[in-house]
Amino acid sequence: MLNDISTNSPSTPGGRTRHRRRPSDVTSEDGKPNERNLLVDDRSKYKSMLIRAYSTIWMIGGFALIIYFGHLYITAMVVVIQVFMAKELFNLLRKAREDTRLPGFRLLNWHFFFTAMLFVYGRILSQRLVNTVTSDKFLYQLVSSLIKYHMVICYSLYIAGFMWFILTLKKKMYKYQFGQYAWTHMILIVVFTQSSFTVANIFEGIIWFLLPASLIVINDIAAYIVGFFFGRTPLIKLSPKKTWEGFIGASILTMISAFGLANVMGRYQWLTCPRTDLSTGWLHCDPGPLFKPESFTLPGWTPDWFPWKKVSILPVQGHALCLGLFSSIIAPFGGFFASGFKRAFKVKDFGDSIPGHGGITDRMDCQMVMAVFAYIFHQSFVVAQSISVDTIYDQILVNLTFEEQTALYMKLGQILQQRMIS
Repeated sequence: MLNDISTNSPSTPGGRTRHRRRPSDVTSEDGKPNERNLLVDDRSKYKSMLIRAYSTIWMIGGFALIIYFGHLYITAMVVVIQVFMAKELFNLLRKAREDTRLPGFRLLNWHFFFTAMLFVYGRILSQRLVNTVTSDKFLYQLVSSLIKYHMVICYSLYIAGFMWFILTLKKKMYKYQFGQYAWTHMILIVVFTQSSFTVANIFEGIIWFLLPASLIVINDIAAYIVGFFFGRTPLIKLSPKKTWEGFIGASILTMISAFGLANVMGRYQWLTCPRTDLSTGWLHCDPGPLFKPESFTLPGWTPDWFPWKKVSILPVQGHALCLGLFSSIIAPFGGFFASGFKRAFKVKDFGDSIPGHGGITDRMDCQMVMAVFAYIFHQSFVVAQSISVDTIYDQILVNLTFEEQTALYMKLGQILQQRMIS
């Protein structure tokens, strides 16, 4: 009897019985859980869906209001999101006991973060800032000087942080400190740099920010709802609740939404006109051929009961299909990456700031991947590659002194006069 007990329940030297965990209690790392984790089998799925839907409605309402206010407000929203994402990720590897032995060390993370923010946004918004203050001579000269030495300022701040880090190294804390240093730079490269492309998209025209972001939201909601009711086939081991049914259904709905949303958004100048300065006034511009409707006559084999014989399509809708395809097939891998990341650190969510969704980072994983693609796609296939008069004009204002601008003006006048005589 005693032998049976000792065999089944091994004891520790202290006399306490150590119970082995049964295989059914352990979640396997290979992604094959012993119980089905699909949403369709979740008993509390309706309660979770209501909480998630309530938060989603509030987020979409606030998002729509910020879009109405314009470019600067959207940029401010992106910056706030980046700060919250950085906070969540900084806390992920934070150890309270080690931090108490390193006073001020946490401040170093934020020093690097805001230095990177100054560098990236300085590069993106410098020309628009110059255009905003051109009418004021003093501000124009001040801003021009800051832009000229922008890289020097940012590099000096980074070197100051680097020296700060070296001077705060403590014995027996080297591994933790270097780990935090590497973790901070990984956040800046993988998270901050990618999400900063969002701001570049905003000033090219709100549609190049709003359409990709909306497609990610639509794809996420569609995958959740389709998987909620019909999901039976697991998609990927990293995310046990993701299903093939949800993935395919969301892809189809996202492509349809991309084609329709581009037609609606492309008809409003507030969304299509690029912003060349940092003002908040209403925009008026020539939308260009991309946003001018083209009529197509349907072929003769179209059924008689079909109500339309001609359809009006914007050329931008073709580009929208490319964005929809990427947001359906490639962008979800940003979410899979985040899922694997959370599994590696044994956390369910990056935070709890959004009820039913987790943290800000949990909502932005796919958006970061999409923002980079939208910017590259716009610069490669949408923006004209030729140098415009406005670009040359802006370069003259930024890079030449007043005396050099005057000399250039006189030289151009002489050249034009000679051409007119000849």
